[in-house]
Amino acid sequence: MTVKTWLLSVFLMIGINSIFMTSAFSFTQEEQLNEQLSSDIADFWQTGEFSSFQGIDNKRINYAAFIASQPKNCLVISPGRSEGYLKYKELAFDLSSLNISLFIIDHRGQGLSERLLDNPHKGYVGKFDDYTDDLHTFITTIVSPSCPTGEKPLVLAHSMGGAIATRLIQKYPDSVKATLLSSPMIAINKGGLPEWLAKTLINSGTFFNQLFTDQAWYFIGQSDYQAKHFDENSLMHSKIRYQTFIDLYREYPQLQLGGVTFNWLKQAIIVNQTIFSELNKITTPIAIMQAGEDTIVDNLVQNDFCQQLNRLKPKLCLQSQPLVIEGARHELLFESDQYRNQALSFIRDWINKTHN
Repeated sequence: MTVKTWLLSVFLMIGINSIFMTSAFSFTQEEQLNEQLSSDIADFWQTGEFSSFQGIDNKRINYAAFIASQPKNCLVISPGRSEGYLKYKELAFDLSSLNISLFIIDHRGQGLSERLLDNPHKGYVGKFDDYTDDLHTFITTIVSPSCPTGEKPLVLAHSMGGAIATRLIQKYPDSVKATLLSSPMIAINKGGLPEWLAKTLINSGTFFNQLFTDQAWYFIGQSDYQAKHFDENSLMHSKIRYQTFIDLYREYPQLQLGGVTFNWLKQAIIVNQTIFSELNKITTPIAIMQAGEDTIVDNLVQNDFCQQLNRLKPKLCLQSQPLVIEGARHELLFESDQYRNQALSFIRDWINKTHN
């Protein structure tokens, strides 16, 4: 290689890296977060509309909406278990620069939405598809009327919200334009237990629970909300973002949600089986971002989902496999900058691509 050629390659690499860094650092960074939360993000949040609608069984479902003046599309955020829209302030602020209207739902039994049991800390749902039917009502009655004419909304879904969104496009295939799943709960992580044993424990516990009382029991080892120290968390590497959530749940105790009940786990297993048995019903493009060090959900099942869907309907699942963000933990949307920047760059490109 000549000196001239070498210098040219160096300049090209500097240029490429500069473009990447500019792209990545258009998002809020950890060192800015505390200042941004009390200034730009706080100002943005004041522009939101915060309301509720009646979901399945007339349960109150809360939501937040941020309507752009001339949006190119609408984006619905379907959060994970135990989350509410108040957790998504930073993400909503970052995505607002993409000229889209944003809508965030608080799923039944969590966030600011109506709780389903006398003990508000217990993670419970009657049927998993109740979540999905709520989301469909939200999209048809609240979201779609605010979208540009002729445009179906996009869905960005995290963890449990990913399973909800997958069921949405199976049950209501014409409701959205495309879906992007972040660390989706296609299947829960069974902690190394054989599937038959995990199912036996959950089904047996649910049976005895229903036999002896109408009050939902916590699964073995689960309890009311207890804040964990950062060093004990398996969700993210970002200490400042983790502390932001701990502070949020301390400031708003009504957001706190504890562990899961036997019935919630039973419904999680049922929805995993249903997702695979109804793969042929999916006609909506779907992409998956996978956290390389995820211990909350089962990454191998995510891979299997993409492969099976790709065999049935080629090109519906991006490249027949998830985009893996190596080293990241479960909370891709709230991770350390080195991982979160990758996730948000992918989200931005996905939104732009689906608009074209």
